[in-house]
Amino acid sequence: MDPTQEDVDTSCSLCYNVIFFVFGFIGILAGLAVSKLNLIYLWKHKVDTTSKRHGGELVAEVLKAHGVEFIFTLAGGHISPILVAAEKTGIRVVDTRHEVSAVFAADAVARLNSTVGVAAVTAGPGVTNTVTAVKNAQLAESPILLIGGAAAGILKGRGALQDIDQIDLFHSICKYSASVKTVRDIVPTLKKALYEAQSGTPGPVFVEFPLDVLYPYDLVKRELFNVPASKKLMGKIINWYMNNYLSNLFAGAWEPVDKNPFEIKPMVTDNATMQKCVEALSKSKKPVFVIGSQALLPPNSVENLKKSLEALGVPCYLSGMARGLLGRKSSIQMRHHRGDALKEADLILLAGAVCDFRLSYGRSLSKSATIISVNRDSEQLHKNAGIFWKPTIAVQADPSLFVYKLGMCLYDFKCDPAWVSRLQERDVKKDEKNEKMSLEPATKFLNPMKILSDLEQFLPDDAILVADGGDFVGTAAYILRPRGPLQWLDPGAFGTLGVGGGFALGAKLCRPNSQVWIIWGDGSSGYSIAEFDTFRRHNAPVIGLIGNDACWTQIAREQVPMFGTNVACQLIHCDYHVVSEGYGGKGILLSDTTASNKETFEEAVKLYNEGHSVVINALIGTTKFREGSISV
Repeated sequence: MDPTQEDVDTSCSLCYNVIFFVFGFIGILAGLAVSKLNLIYLWKHKVDTTSKRHGGELVAEVLKAHGVEFIFTLAGGHISPILVAAEKTGIRVVDTRHEVSAVFAADAVARLNSTVGVAAVTAGPGVTNTVTAVKNAQLAESPILLIGGAAAGILKGRGALQDIDQIDLFHSICKYSASVKTVRDIVPTLKKALYEAQSGTPGPVFVEFPLDVLYPYDLVKRELFNVPASKKLMGKIINWYMNNYLSNLFAGAWEPVDKNPFEIKPMVTDNATMQKCVEALSKSKKPVFVIGSQALLPPNSVENLKKSLEALGVPCYLSGMARGLLGRKSSIQMRHHRGDALKEADLILLAGAVCDFRLSYGRSLSKSATIISVNRDSEQLHKNAGIFWKPTIAVQADPSLFVYKLGMCLYDFKCDPAWVSRLQERDVKKDEKNEKMSLEPATKFLNPMKILSDLEQFLPDDAILVADGGDFVGTAAYILRPRGPLQWLDPGAFGTLGVGGGFALGAKLCRPNSQVWIIWGDGSSGYSIAEFDTFRRHNAPVIGLIGNDACWTQIAREQVPMFGTNVACQLIHCDYHVVSEGYGGKGILLSDTTASNKETFEEAVKLYNEGHSVVINALIGTTKFREGSISV
């Protein structure tokens, strides 16, 4: 019987479907091989299915090779292999009460030890809890590595516990972010991340570790790849894919690989540019240096930077981490009337300082002065240039090495002593005025200026000061004098509240023999006072001084006169000294206007020397010292 047209159409349709299925299936396999399974690599590298090793060991080995001493964390199943391996490797694992404190602690370690601070947190909410601290590190140019757990790679997007797109979350706030796909990728990915954190302009990096690259082979196979056998074609395809996916995860996992750090080359100034700067300074009569946090970054030591500045003898204004660089009292360190000095100067060196809100976007600078801007970051180097200011000489280089080389070229330079004396006299008058105000009675309670003035006279030479707050800390910045380099920790340009507990923890672990004082506002103390439990558990005692005025005074100071209401600004005089005892510390209430502040400090230090963390809850009134200050 001859076939009908309908039979022909059916036969052709069937052929087309078969061809489409075959080529589609081949395409799927090819895509899987290229994107997921790397079949060529599997053919060359056998998987050791008997090994009991796990990916966390590789993470710990890389960190150890890079000189990491601490990992700050809050425990989670996604990252357990890393924490266990770190402990076995000799890296100290320090667990905090909040993930944000873990990152702040890592930030403090990065600043004080001139290395990369490391924090490891579990997936999902563990990671999202760190965002503020990571952004703070970015703006403060702190090299930190955030390690985040993640759902198994094969389960991403399928509704696994705490599975979110973490890479996109950190893309805009990290120098580098990556998700590790296989165990063999752990070492090269971590090495690159640690390099990126420190090179150029330092900053935070983020590496995500899906749990199937961290746990041992047998456990991963049993829990994630235990697929029942099937005689159906689709079942066989799934089994084939799953087995090869598993093999790809562990292929080449334990082959020897170099775990040592990449070389980081310093950013130096070319000779021609340096010569221009040398000539400009040598002709200057009224030079001023503004030294920012970036100038304290390695490779040049802070001691070398200090010696170079002292040799040049140019008046210096220190900001951020540079506070304390020249010691408590220095003939060239100026603390007050910076705006006036910058308007009168004929040469201004911005060494790591940026023309953002801290320098009124450049409006603070004299229009007729020679301005030398030195910064590792090209964007920061020219921040707001062309609007309110313009650098005469822009130098993209390491500020500390620039100053060091400048000092070498101008070893016989002498700054005009009359210019230095003029600025010194202004400072003396301002200090005398502040001292007089500190003796005036405050409304209701203690004068905060008096408390801080007495603390200034009491602090030992090794004291490290952590600044965390608004109005009270703003007052402290004028009165307290850091005793030396790297003895002042504040959040930086982001102005973040809540750094206190984490910063103090990192500082105490780096400087175990130093007194660490947190200067807290009562509002900001609420963010991290729970870390007093962490201080106790890890034998890292600190002292917290809380300026308790029962108000968000930094905001109320402008809001009330401007809008006539203190809505959302009012707090109460909480018993923070009792709160600290609940977390295992000690507490002292300072409220009596007739009591001796010095005796209170002595009592706190006595308890501190016995191994206790202490909160001094100082009930303070208001003064006119910071009247008119604006919080934006």
